[in-house]
Amino acid sequence: MTSLTSRTTWQALENHFGDLKNVHLRDLFANDPSRGTRLTLEAVGLYLDYSKNRVKDETIQLLLELAKDAGVSAKINAMFSGEKINITENRAVLHSALRAPRGSSIVVDGVNVVPEVHAVLDKMAAFADQIRSGAWLGFTGKRIKTIVNIGIGGSDLGPVMAYKALGFYSQRNLECRFVSNVDGTDFVEATRDLNPEETLFIVCSKTFTTLETMTNANSARAWCLKSLNDDAAVARHFVAVSTNALEVAKFGIDTNNMFGFWDWVGGRYSMDSAVGLSLMIAIGQDNFRQMLEGFHDMDTHFQTAPLEQNMPVLMALLGLWYNNFFDAQSLAVLPYDHYLTYFSAYLQQLDMESNGKHITLEGQTVDYQTGPVIWGQPGTNGQHAFYQLIHQGTKLIPCDFIGFMQSLNPLEPHHDILMANVFAQTQALAFGKTAEEVARDGIKPELIPHRAFDGNRPSNTLLAEKLTPHCLGALIALYEHKVFVQGAIWDINSFDQWGVELGKVLAQKIEPELSSETEPKLEHDSSTNALITKYRNSRK
Repeated sequence: MTSLTSRTTWQALENHFGDLKNVHLRDLFANDPSRGTRLTLEAVGLYLDYSKNRVKDETIQLLLELAKDAGVSAKINAMFSGEKINITENRAVLHSALRAPRGSSIVVDGVNVVPEVHAVLDKMAAFADQIRSGAWLGFTGKRIKTIVNIGIGGSDLGPVMAYKALGFYSQRNLECRFVSNVDGTDFVEATRDLNPEETLFIVCSKTFTTLETMTNANSARAWCLKSLNDDAAVARHFVAVSTNALEVAKFGIDTNNMFGFWDWVGGRYSMDSAVGLSLMIAIGQDNFRQMLEGFHDMDTHFQTAPLEQNMPVLMALLGLWYNNFFDAQSLAVLPYDHYLTYFSAYLQQLDMESNGKHITLEGQTVDYQTGPVIWGQPGTNGQHAFYQLIHQGTKLIPCDFIGFMQSLNPLEPHHDILMANVFAQTQALAFGKTAEEVARDGIKPELIPHRAFDGNRPSNTLLAEKLTPHCLGALIALYEHKVFVQGAIWDINSFDQWGVELGKVLAQKIEPELSSETEPKLEHDSSTNALITKYRNSRK
């Protein structure tokens, strides 16, 4: 297979980059008065303004040609049809099936999986209704007031992000908390003020053997039984999101309260599966299903829209343009809504675990950059933290700004001030302020270099009417598919994560060496041996 950088479509982009790299956004806008309205796209309730990117029409066309040359359309079809595109694990990649409408058909290994998906959703809904209504009681007959989700990675980041994002829609006499870190402090702080009689734990582990999750789950079991003092209480205060019925039953959970999911769902794509049980309990089944509709509507757009009018494709190509040609090392995702506090952190896992790869599908080392570093936090807090570097630092950092036309909590004049900052930041990044403009403000000559802004710093702006469950689903699916398109062009497997395994394996070897009563024979490198010895001496 011809390497990516040897393709004529790639080389055409390299030549074009040489012509465009020193062109300023000021000039692009001055030469094209309609640019701000023309380089936009609307889909699934989202409005994308990509006019403040360092691109011309020719750039977009060349990027689209690269996508076509890389077979993006065929790869999209392969994913949605259930082909086993996760080649290192021989699995289909069908998170889209989690939000497929009832009655549709998606076949994996000869089985239509959609009825299975809806059977789990219906079971989740029935259970959520019991908790929300108070019909489900704890072991001593008290109503459940707090849900504690125990998971790690995708079994934590997705639910905690969505719970915060949709907090406006949650039932306020129920609270959800989340434990993921194997650091005991995480569990202790999450449960410090809770009453075991009023607490339900959801243990999310497909195999029910994940070290961090089961360590926390066993601590939760001990914490619960210390108060309730009867093993039978476990069945009223624990449920499982798992496929390992034997281990679930051994733990003491009634397998009737076990909610399954499938090998064709990667962890970081699983929040709309049973992994989202805590979210469904919090916001109710109707809101949860509206979120699924948002996911599905973006899936449909991604699958059917022409590449040039396809929002995930365009965002993927723009990201690739900066990553591979401008050598931008990161992407800042900047949501201007307090409910989206964990959205950037969620996208870190989605993107960096998916595309943090340096080996092609054929097993060759890449000779180009793959996934960028994803980071950010909600505005306007970020403006007083790291925006200085984005505006006047030496690094080029493309930005995605996310804003909403209406606040869920209207408090005049807050929302107008918030959105004024969205629009002002993208304007300042794009156009800057020249030395001449600074001088006209009467600034002392010696201060002018410090007060000037180069500008020419690119951004996308995503707007939606309101942060609804449907909108959140569409927004997450947009980034899911963007990540997929970039991986498809880079010719990497976006759906495995072998890079997280080595540390886990080594930790399992080191842990007994830390806790051993007798002095272990250490056979690591000299640094690791010395660290283990220092730790053991301190523990003595």
